[in-house]
Amino acid sequence: MNSQSPVVYNFHLPRFPGRLIAGVLIVMLVVVLIWTACYTVQAESEGVVLRFGKFLKTVEPGLHFKLPFGIDEVTVLPTRRQLKLEFGFTTPGYTNPDQPPTDAQEERSMVTGDLNAALVEWVVQYRIDDPKQYLFDVRNPAQTLRDLSEAAMREVIGDRTVDEVITIGRQDIEVSALARMQELSKRYMLGVRVDQVQLKNVNPPTEVQGSFNEVNKAQQDRENAVNIANGDYNEAVPRAKGQADQAIRAAEGYRFKRVNEAQGDVA
Repeated sequence: MNSQSPVVYNFHLPRFPGRLIAGVLIVMLVVVLIWTACYTVQAESEGVVLRFGKFLKTVEPGLHFKLPFGIDEVTVLPTRRQLKLEFGFTTPGYTNPDQPPTDAQEERSMVTGDLNAALVEWVVQYRIDDPKQYLFDVRNPAQTLRDLSEAAMREVIGDRTVDEVITIGRQDIEVSALARMQELSKRYMLGVRVDQVQLKNVNPPTEVQGSFNEVNKAQQDRENAVNIANGDYNEAVPRAKGQADQAIRAAEGYRFKRVNEAQGDVA
């Protein structure tokens, strides 16, 4: 009886040269370096580069490189785009990281200089004009800008009567509030430039809306009556003057005629 020897299969794993392994590792390292060292600053923005957490420089839009592995960090700010803050209301769909959730009713409730109430909604348009100041000189500059904008508006509203606030003084309020906000933002070195303040809706509280409308209607009726009276006056006075001038000229003509007739009789 013949016995057969078992078949033995020998498997040999391929051996990679040390240089090949080193080359692969180097390529992977280069890829990681490029991936972590490249960054892009979008249009209408500016990049602020920090090295070990301290300000290094600002960079313009485009492709840039930085030291990898967290040595350099980049914060991108929309310095070339106008931003806006809304007070007393929010526009659906509008997003601004500097626009935190607020109590709109409390925010728009104002007290006027004659101790009346008004509901004021407004918009502040601004730009980030000094990225270094914006990031480092003030803690939470966006909230600070929001707080000082509300304080400035309350100060301006508090210097005026409710009639000025709701009817005739809107433009003056916008100009005064803008000047005050610009002054405060510069004083606190926020790194922003306030460009415009625009009042949106200014109304009396809902509880007195009807009474206010009646007062407004009475004032409008009075102004209409005055305008009609002035129109009648402006029409009647020139007509009366014309009639008086005509009568005077007729009298002078009659006098001249009588004088000539009398002189003829004497001759």
